[in-house]
Amino acid sequence: MVKPEQYVVIGNPIEHSKSPQIHSLFAQQTGISIEYKKLLCPVGDFSKVVSEFFASGGRGANVTVPFKLEAYEFSTLRSTRVEHAKAANTLLCKNGVISAENTDGIGLVRDIVDNLEFSIAGKSVLIVGSGGATRGVLLPILEELPKSIRVINRTPEKAHQLIKTIEVEARGLAVDVVAGGLHDLHDGEFDLVVNATSSSLSNDLFPLRTNLLGSKALAYDMMYGKHETSFTKWAQKSKAHRAVDGLGMLVEQAAESFFLWCDKRPDTQTVMKILRSE
Repeated sequence: MVKPEQYVVIGNPIEHSKSPQIHSLFAQQTGISIEYKKLLCPVGDFSKVVSEFFASGGRGANVTVPFKLEAYEFSTLRSTRVEHAKAANTLLCKNGVISAENTDGIGLVRDIVDNLEFSIAGKSVLIVGSGGATRGVLLPILEELPKSIRVINRTPEKAHQLIKTIEVEARGLAVDVVAGGLHDLHDGEFDLVVNATSSSLSNDLFPLRTNLLGSKALAYDMMYGKHETSFTKWAQKSKAHRAVDGLGMLVEQAAESFFLWCDKRPDTQTVMKILRSE
């Protein structure tokens, strides 16, 4: 009997991850035999742990916080998205060569544009946070041709450093890209607000005032959970036309990883319905 190909999701913490369930459902759909597990990695040991996994015959890995930068550094071949983000969430081992991809931005855009039927083109976009989550989604959002993108952060310097990574592309696409702090914003300015901070994980009070959204604005939290988060509470007070969590992004980015590994594209809608029902 042929042993199933081995896959893992690596992170710290990792117990909460839905990735094994998602990829198991993808495998059932497509008739592919895989074994997908959670792998808790001590901080500081990423290179050692992932090397041991691939040396033991592992085929692919998803990488979550706080190791996406280390996944980028560990890889040999990198996509354009990975080079821009300097972060990777998907690794593939083929003939001893480690390839890296970042499917976060693809997952976010597909969920917003395809699943939620919200066009980013021509819209004013606000991204809150300038860490690894924003790094992964910035270029794919830019490629949807919004009118403008503003990245804000508690430390404005980090936001300024981040937008430098897409300045050339932004000029070529005639998209206005700016950075700043949390409070230099105008009333009713934004059509799409993306929360890329960890405020929802800690349930800290979301740090923006509530008059920033346009009348048909979408508020999108890249985090997900069973209950309302500080961001979705903020979105409701802000009278967002719609507020959603990041479960759709999670499933869509996982589907892209699965496609890269197995060359099969699963049905994400069925999986999302199962997860929502739970």
